[in-house]
Amino acid sequence: MQVLAGVIFHFIGGFASGSFYVPYKRVKGWAWETFWIIGGLFSWLIVPPLAAYLTIPGFDEIIRNADRSTLGYSYLFGLLWGIGGLTYGLGVRYLGVSLGSSIILGLTMVFGSLVPSIFYYFNGSEGKETIDLFFTTASGLTMLLGLVVCISGIWLCGKAGVLKERELAGATADASGNKDYRFGLGLLVGIISGVLSACFNFGLEAGKPMANVANALWKAENPGQGEFLFQNNVTYVVVLWGGLTTNFLWCMFLNARNRTFGDYVNTKVPITRNILFCALAGTTWYMQFFFYGMGESRLGNGASSWILHMAFIILIANAWGVILKEWKGVSKKTYATIISGIAVIILSIILVGLARAL
Repeated sequence: MQVLAGVIFHFIGGFASGSFYVPYKRVKGWAWETFWIIGGLFSWLIVPPLAAYLTIPGFDEIIRNADRSTLGYSYLFGLLWGIGGLTYGLGVRYLGVSLGSSIILGLTMVFGSLVPSIFYYFNGSEGKETIDLFFTTASGLTMLLGLVVCISGIWLCGKAGVLKERELAGATADASGNKDYRFGLGLLVGIISGVLSACFNFGLEAGKPMANVANALWKAENPGQGEFLFQNNVTYVVVLWGGLTTNFLWCMFLNARNRTFGDYVNTKVPITRNILFCALAGTTWYMQFFFYGMGESRLGNGASSWILHMAFIILIANAWGVILKEWKGVSKKTYATIISGIAVIILSIILVGLARAL
């Protein structure tokens, strides 16, 4: 039951991540950088401490008493993760939406799941999954198979996207359907984005001492109740400070370059309505990690949680594309390819869930 609960929590988190951008489409009269940072203030600054306050009594004291290296590395990895998110846009620009997203999200999944286990293998951190477990246990081999299957599903989704862009753009378009298509540069940017985006998982690992304190305090008050569902909420506060720093500086730069600072006080647009939709989008975005932490508390620390999290995000994002008829007008071959990609990702989720039950 714990495995099933963990998978369900990760599904809810993936659904939130795959759906959070929808409210932004209702924002009127604001530039991207304006509504992005307003929503981001809720995602990275307002909602995380509120969630921690509601679930972890004395969370601020845990942060204040944390070791400086724990705080520093958590913030640093959050900062790098923020840069990864910003370079995501460049990867999509040079590779196209489908191919770029597939490559970046695939790399994020691989690096986020494998690099921590390699690090712990050489540093011998107690209680952590190390890379050798992937090749020496039935659970590890099944999880590794699930990772490979998921990457195959991502590749199919990316292939379907390239076919779609080629078909709908016409014969004069390049393979990505993008006039800015530059595969070499796009691949380089995609690798950088994928590696840095995986730093969020590194930040969670670096901040684990804070989560462990929250977990120990809860267990002392609730003996025999298992792992604390909300232990990671204290870690998110620090990691997301790093993400806020990166995104705030970039959005302020864009506001200055594009002369869009006036958006914040422009009475010709529905400011209150815009803020409400940004708040909804930002809160929905944060909920992916709220439920990620709950899922991890049930599945344990390690690669499985990250793989499931990323797989569900990719699954939901592609499923929304089908539901919203974004694939309308493509050939049967292209439509079959995207459906096949979604089916393969679902298979990978089943395999990773099975791995945790072995």
